[in-house]
Amino acid sequence: MKAIKVFAPATVANVSCGYDVLGFAVNAPGDEVIMQLNDSGKVTLESITGDDGRLPRDPARNTVSAVVINYLQALGVEQGISIELHKKMPFGSGLGSSAASAVAGLIGINELMGAPLSREQLLPFAMEGERLACGNAHADNVAPALIGGLVLIRSYNPLDVVKLPVPASLACALVYPHVEIQTKEARQILKTHIPLHDAVTQWGNVAGLVAGFCMNDLGLISRSMQDVVIEPVRAMLIPYFYELKEIALHQQALGFGISGSGPSVFALCTGLQTAQRVVDAISARLSEAGIQSTTFVSEINQNGPLITSMQPALD
Repeated sequence: MKAIKVFAPATVANVSCGYDVLGFAVNAPGDEVIMQLNDSGKVTLESITGDDGRLPRDPARNTVSAVVINYLQALGVEQGISIELHKKMPFGSGLGSSAASAVAGLIGINELMGAPLSREQLLPFAMEGERLACGNAHADNVAPALIGGLVLIRSYNPLDVVKLPVPASLACALVYPHVEIQTKEARQILKTHIPLHDAVTQWGNVAGLVAGFCMNDLGLISRSMQDVVIEPVRAMLIPYFYELKEIALHQQALGFGISGSGPSVFALCTGLQTAQRVVDAISARLSEAGIQSTTFVSEINQNGPLITSMQPALD
């Protein structure tokens, strides 16, 4: 029976001012899924590692297997599949953990079925995985995890997703402070109404950020990485957020913000060396405050998920 191993990357959602409409993929961390066809006629979740027993083992309730079930039902196919999920990124980190699992599962099953759907056609299935995980079918993690690069969700209804160009010199500094924030809770604290002048400021920044990427204008990207809507609310959940922001900008980061719902923070930088200086300085400050952290430095991942093995059977 055919088997496949897939890696799907972490993602940075929102990119400061683009709440629910912008996100990009990084090279690490990410999740790994191993899937194998069998004759059972059902989807089974054989094992999960790296979750400390926290994820549901019921295939209908776990993101990675639920999206596979939905995919097979949509295609009208009864096929036995065994799934192993290896979590290699933290929960509640703001790095798109559930999105990575869903995307890895979808890429795996689609390849095993002969790749009848494009990655864009897989996106609605991945979004439903997000609904299962956090109650909202947002696409700013799953779209870049699935397609790679920097992605704009221009519209949710109808779904319209655009992959944007990224300056080749751009690098991302990521710091995950070891405190946990649940995405569902981080959404619940957000305001449902905002002043018009804040909306106007935010629109200008989103438009400027997109223009900066398209024009390869690092200065415009830097000026546009300002969030007057979401960041002021969520910053209170992240220890020393504004101090960390000052540290990143002092180290010549182009801009600094919250990755997804946090607590991870990110900075866009010119080059990997600058990104390394940023994560070193931020992690040192957190360590002084008695807070452990994990850091990552990465270029923008333009390819998204990676099939690392596909063969008749895996040992």
